[in-house]
Amino acid sequence: MTEDLTYPDVVNFAVPFFIAAILAELVWILIKRRGGRYETRDALTSLLMGAGNVASGIVLGFIAYGFFMLLWEITPLDLGTSLWVVLLCFVLDDLRYYWVHRFGHRIRWVWASHVNHHSSQHYNLTTALRQTWTGTFTFMMLVRAPLILLGFHPAMVLFCGGLNLIYQFWIHTEAIGRMPRWFEAVMNTPSHHRVHHGRNPRYLDANYAGVFIVWDKLFGTFVPEYEKEKVDYGLVHNIGTFNPLRVAFHEWVAIWRDATQPGLTMRDRLMYCVMPPGWSHDGSRTMSDGIKRKHLEAHPEEIGTPGFTDMAGRP
Repeated sequence: MTEDLTYPDVVNFAVPFFIAAILAELVWILIKRRGGRYETRDALTSLLMGAGNVASGIVLGFIAYGFFMLLWEITPLDLGTSLWVVLLCFVLDDLRYYWVHRFGHRIRWVWASHVNHHSSQHYNLTTALRQTWTGTFTFMMLVRAPLILLGFHPAMVLFCGGLNLIYQFWIHTEAIGRMPRWFEAVMNTPSHHRVHHGRNPRYLDANYAGVFIVWDKLFGTFVPEYEKEKVDYGLVHNIGTFNPLRVAFHEWVAIWRDATQPGLTMRDRLMYCVMPPGWSHDGSRTMSDGIKRKHLEAHPEEIGTPGFTDMAGRP
């Protein structure tokens, strides 16, 4: 078995690059008068959320790592540390990221942790740093378990996850339009990820990729940036606050309030935790599919266009 394997903390090493890139983007926007917008309070909130994410990782990171090392002790497999193994781990971990990200939009318990990343109504490089403080409590560490049981060392898996996060930093910008067609076909890009951050009905529940956009194309969740429709950033119902505590915990509080309403069945209480955002026991709220259908009722000419291609005949 591979013992005492270590890899550098690439995310910490990348911090100077993050800072330099944010400053460069800000200067670009100020000079060119295009390519995005910065709002001081919004950017500061994103930076505070990023700092809180680092702090929560320091305090709670032992839980996930301890779980991974336990799995490593019981697996009979060890794929070693060759370059090809690292590359394979990177690709498979990106597939893992796709599903964790998709769960984060379709399971409210996981959405409660991920929602803060979508809470900004601006889209710039500081948005990439608006990260969760509560990821440990979603138990999405379980999705990484197969990688370790297959023989990838936990340190390698976390190293590849760090590289994945670093890649995703640069796609949070409006300063870059479209990349070359061959690159857009395979890789996640600013154009693809702008779609993911949109609250437009067309763009809901799309483009979950981390590095390789091919996962969305393979699993039917890809929507291209539609030239006729500018992305409207934020949440379906924006929370309207720059308070990082509210940003971090507002959805957890909302779940508690919903699940503890008087007169509900145990099933209803569970459904408020595990159903997609917008689910309600009495149908008084609307999930993303309902939002799309309502939009098509008002705009039937858009049936079959990007973002609505799977809703033909269901306006």
